[in-house]
Amino acid sequence: MSESALFIGWGDPYPGKAIASLEVFEEAVAYWESLRAAGEVESVETVLLGYHGGDLSGFTLLRGDGETLGRLRMTPEFQRLTWRASTCLANIGVVPALVDAGISDTLTAYREAIADLD
Repeated sequence: MSESALFIGWGDPYPGKAIASLEVFEEAVAYWESLRAAGEVESVETVLLGYHGGDLSGFTLLRGDGETLGRLRMTPEFQRLTWRASTCLANIGVVPALVDAGISDTLTAYREAIADLD
């Protein structure tokens, strides 16, 4: 099971950009699924959030190997889709994340790093 992920979040469409945002969303979902089918990512989970008064409307979590995810994030296709999304959606963000065993491994390393500071 993966220890790393990319969190890809987005907000509401800009005024007049709802149709464009749907087109880019469909394009991105197809791309993310192609990464999964090719074995580049372990899994893809997309979540659309209900209205809550915040600025996050949804997100996708791409799980996989940290080095592979870092490389994918810098590919021309990933960057192209992020740029396209940023023209029609507010609050686009791509954030490296830790999941599953990656969390416990990191907390163990953090605890060791700060043990002599208290």
